[in-house]
Amino acid sequence: MVSIVLASHGRFSEGIKESGQMIFGPQEDVEAVVLTPEMGPDDFRAKVLAAIDTFNQKEQVLFLVDLWGGTPFNQISKLIDERGGEDWVAVTGMNLPMVIEAYGDRMGMDTAKEIAQAIKPEAKGGVRIKPESCDIEDAAPAAAAVANVPTGAIPEGTVLGDGHIDIAFARIDTRLLHGQVATTITKMVNPDRIIVCSDAVAKDDLRKSMIEQAAPPGVKAHVVPIWKMVEVSKDPRFGDTRAMLLFETPQDLERALEGGVDIKEVNLGSMAHSLGKVVVTNAVAMDQADVDCLERIAARGVKVEVYKVPADSHESLDAVLKKAKAEIAAQK
Repeated sequence: MVSIVLASHGRFSEGIKESGQMIFGPQEDVEAVVLTPEMGPDDFRAKVLAAIDTFNQKEQVLFLVDLWGGTPFNQISKLIDERGGEDWVAVTGMNLPMVIEAYGDRMGMDTAKEIAQAIKPEAKGGVRIKPESCDIEDAAPAAAAVANVPTGAIPEGTVLGDGHIDIAFARIDTRLLHGQVATTITKMVNPDRIIVCSDAVAKDDLRKSMIEQAAPPGVKAHVVPIWKMVEVSKDPRFGDTRAMLLFETPQDLERALEGGVDIKEVNLGSMAHSLGKVVVTNAVAMDQADVDCLERIAARGVKVEVYKVPADSHESLDAVLKKAKAEIAAQK
């Protein structure tokens, strides 16, 4: 796996490393190197070399640096020139989307050069302005793109693809579409659409709007009530759609299953704590109704995997439910 050095003036690289860990989970062979006011260029260079020395993989190293032309970049640039070749590569303009993209790409790419080429578009795409009308650069292209989109609904009865929506991933998460889902999991699943299935959110215009705007670039986000998801799952016009489904509660998921939505596996990501619920993991709290519901879901043959982000260790549903039952019993 390609090793990564995050380099910056001040503590910026340490902060972005911590933020990346919150979203993508702990990372091996990633080090933050900072330039502080009392350090000289040679001191910084020595810290970079010391960081590289800790890596298991020293041949392929990607440097994500804050500024082109600053001391961190200049010292790293010299190291790359001295080494020669393309095994060590630096990319400047470090931001969080860039770091997350690099974490995901190094799972499937073998060289620093490949990852460097892949992360630049993601880093640029992470720069967005709200309201969109203030983004002068993107206003004209966006208008042109909308003008080229075909209008009119696809006629009923039309069969696209194999006529069955591809549910590539399903997750139970109280927070629905947030940073970890929009970056880490979306990159892993690569869906065409993210569909939030919730009666409550479908009636809440503010939450609905926020979710639709939180979709990562290139992916559409929709919020639908459970009955609508049931209809969509049976509509052959969605046959060429690869979807990621998000449910706020296990009860919502169960209703979708009862309606015939074909979900084989589901990730139990988070369930918020509230009055009457017991804390089972650092991300999951539940009450007896939740326990009973999850047991019914599992009895349907649906595989339930418990983890917050893919890099976390996956916990057994049986173990989680057993702990929940013990905690609930202790409350009585």
